[in-house]
Amino acid sequence: MRPRLARRPGGEGAAVRPAPDAFDRRLIAPMVLGSVLNPINSSMIAVALVPIGAAFGAPPAQTVWLVSALYLATAVGQPVIGRLTDMFGPRRLYLTGTALVGAAGLLGALAPSLGVLIGARVLLGFGTSAAYPAAMQLTRREAERTGRDSPAGVLTALAVANQTVAVIGPALGGLLIGVGGWRAVFTVNVPLSAACLVLGALRLPREPRRDAGHGLRDVDVPGMVLFAGTLVSLMLFLMAPRADHWYLPVLTAAVGAAFAVRELRIAQPFVDLRVLGGNGPLIGTYVRQLLGALTSYAFMYGYTQWLEEGRGLSASTAGLTLLPLSGAALVVSTLTGRREAVRAKLVVGAAAQVAACAVLLLIGATSPLPLLLAAGLVMGVPQGLITLANQNALYRQADPARIASAAGLLRTFMYLGALGASAATAGYFPHRADTGGLHGLALFMTAGSVLLLVSSLTDRSLVRLTPRKPGKA
Repeated sequence: MRPRLARRPGGEGAAVRPAPDAFDRRLIAPMVLGSVLNPINSSMIAVALVPIGAAFGAPPAQTVWLVSALYLATAVGQPVIGRLTDMFGPRRLYLTGTALVGAAGLLGALAPSLGVLIGARVLLGFGTSAAYPAAMQLTRREAERTGRDSPAGVLTALAVANQTVAVIGPALGGLLIGVGGWRAVFTVNVPLSAACLVLGALRLPREPRRDAGHGLRDVDVPGMVLFAGTLVSLMLFLMAPRADHWYLPVLTAAVGAAFAVRELRIAQPFVDLRVLGGNGPLIGTYVRQLLGALTSYAFMYGYTQWLEEGRGLSASTAGLTLLPLSGAALVVSTLTGRREAVRAKLVVGAAAQVAACAVLLLIGATSPLPLLLAAGLVMGVPQGLITLANQNALYRQADPARIASAAGLLRTFMYLGALGASAATAGYFPHRADTGGLHGLALFMTAGSVLLLVSSLTDRSLVRLTPRKPGKA
């Protein structure tokens, strides 16, 4: 069915129709801009942790919750909003989520305490959860409308935009802090939110009207609550894995079991475990997404804090030191984006992560600037390969009818990796980011990268990934 697009402002009332056999390019701007809201907020905070800690007198073990709160909210919010997007369409969820981003930015800019600031990050997590599932569903719809299964260019645009923003985020954050203080990294969400709302309202296709009451009855609210409870209890334990917190993994297992029982028994589950359990290749993609994120986010948060505290660089200089990372990621994504080559990208990306970890083991408090830049340059290669490869794999492996919720789960596993990375960073930097802690973190990252490499080499299903006809499962 052809999507009904918003009318062009200032026109004579005629609906704007896309070309019948080509992707509607008017959708690309809101898709890309909305999808970068999360990576820009996740990456800018890396250089703001130290000045925020100084402002509120909080050690790294407390400021790390600014990272964990966003990822915990997003890990829950992405699949929940993705499922709602599958049911109600992308436009409504996109507009609601991006409006929440602007409200969260204002709250963070005015926050009087660290606790309120953490609350603003939770709102940001939920608000930024809508755009990526919406973009994936719009891509699938366009493939069905045009009859052409050629999403590589659009998926590459999404991946390149997200990777570029994620890696230039520290530099942008450092610039904003230098101009307006750490609160500027929250204030910037207000104009970004406004731009998304305008583009979304003008360009995203409207959904046909449906019985709202009937639609809400199909929403598996208990399943969503049990899923959220499982993730929250798990991550609370990972953030402080102590013997006296033994009850948290027990609670995780109990709530997770209740979630599985419910999802297997109802007709319209939040997560269709029957389908997911029979899709081993998709589960493998989720695991590889977690492993890749574990290393990349540990590098972003751990290495950036070490540059400021262990090496003594300012927030602005630390952000600029990571520019080679962004440059390498952008070049690699641009050169390889239109070739899916999922397995090759994962193997090369994992090997590059191992090499970057080896460089970190050579770095010390007196290391020369070229060596510091080299670490970011090498880590930029996997940044440009792994996420794009997993995104293409998911597009081929997921049920088209649940593409938004499947994409949300892909982001959930990425954020689980990010949460694991932030927990590891807090563990290796309990008081300050020193060189010994950096080397311990590098060994932890090496272990995750080796697991990613082995998984990519041994998964034969990656070799058989091929384009499928639009509308076919």
